[in-house]
Amino acid sequence: MNRSCKLFCWIVLIAPIAAGQAQETGHGVVHRHPPQDQALHEKFYSTWHMPDNPSLSCCNSADCYPTDIKYIDGQIYARRREDGRYILIPPQKVERNRDNPDGRNHLCAPPPALSPLDSVYCFALGGAT
Repeated sequence: MNRSCKLFCWIVLIAPIAAGQAQETGHGVVHRHPPQDQALHEKFYSTWHMPDNPSLSCCNSADCYPTDIKYIDGQIYARRREDGRYILIPPQKVERNRDNPDGRNHLCAPPPALSPLDSVYCFALGGAT
């Protein structure tokens, strides 16, 4: 499927669903964080920049979320929430200059429908792993 087709599918099929969910929160953003951590995560995500390109934001709470990880041959794989697939975290995307807000692993990545190449914006390794 080419990029134009994917964009069309997103606009026609997925965006209306996401907009309906966002309206339910009252903030224009779909929140999938534990309610007690929502403010903490939003503050962290809103000030987080890509480790390999500090002039670019890691995005926001719509693209970032706590996640599970596993190690395979010394490399980190993080679980993408949309499909449950573990995707490779490139070493240059791992945050090394600031602590995460809650000691958990955090991934910022586009949904698979928008990124067939398993892109990763940012990743923070939790302290309990």
